[in-house]
Amino acid sequence: MRTVVVTNPPRADAAAVGALAGFGVATVHEAMGRTGYLGPSIRPVHPGSRIGGTAVTVLSWPGDNLMIHVAVEQCRPGDVLVVATTSPSTDGMFGELFATALQHRGVRGLVIDAGVRDVAELHAMGFPVWSAAVSAQGTVKATPGSVNVPVTIGGQVVRPGDAILADDDGVLCVPRRAVADAVEAARAREAKEAATREAFRRGELGLDRYGLRARLPALGIEYVEYSEYVEHSEEREP
Repeated sequence: MRTVVVTNPPRADAAAVGALAGFGVATVHEAMGRTGYLGPSIRPVHPGSRIGGTAVTVLSWPGDNLMIHVAVEQCRPGDVLVVATTSPSTDGMFGELFATALQHRGVRGLVIDAGVRDVAELHAMGFPVWSAAVSAQGTVKATPGSVNVPVTIGGQVVRPGDAILADDDGVLCVPRRAVADAVEAARAREAKEAATREAFRRGELGLDRYGLRARLPALGIEYVEYSEYVEHSEEREP
């Protein structure tokens, strides 16, 4: 495997990424045709945070955080550090000291397909983290990897400069070249959801609003009175 540190990759437009973050992960995910989600195993260490930023990617050896140290230098304000490992790992590869260095550089948060530690300190600092595990297990600094190369988390490829959105629903990657289109699609999705929300407040049912009622017979779903159901069912009311 070639080990490289790629410097100054192009980044998605900061204003567009900020707009996407305002919509939230679930809305943008739906607007993009349900693509880009990094999977349910990457969860917020402390719920309640919502961020959007541009990816600085790290490919590390499991149990070795050398390349995270290398990556800190490549981070700019508005970035999100995204760390993957060459094979599965739950070791605590990131903690308070890393977060201190990243906060100084204006980094908005961390996404890591491995473990983190110093959870109380990270919370007190207000540094948002999404990880696959929490673990006190320490790591070494010995094995080369790469920075700002494509990495894969949850089956999703993340490239340097892509938009990363993260909130309580998980983490989403929007390819750098698709960010502008994603903003427009998310606006349309938000308007549609707002109209549906008002309809539900008025008492309209999803069965009717989504045109589902007419599909039920073709799926074999029947409506029967309770008395008829009990009479023909093997189950009997106790």
